[in-house]
Amino acid sequence: MLRFKIKEMIAKKEFAENRRITISELAEATDIHRMTLSKMINHRGYNTGTENVDRLCAYFDCNVEDIIEYVPMPDSPERS
Repeated sequence: MLRFKIKEMIAKKEFAENRRITISELAEATDIHRMTLSKMINHRGYNTGTENVDRLCAYFDCNVEDIIEYVPMPDSPERS
């Protein structure tokens, strides 16, 4: 399963810039709908397009692996 590390990236940026960053601000800056960001943050295994990942990487000035983490699912049946 892929896990989005958006909350962690927001926290890093807040610390670096010494200010609070809201989901609404992130949505406006990246042109990603606020509900999509919320789903990426809160729903396990949420599926989004690469365009959204690209926009987040541009906003946070980071690499893809800073935004997304692969987490193996324990005790899940193998997919074929």
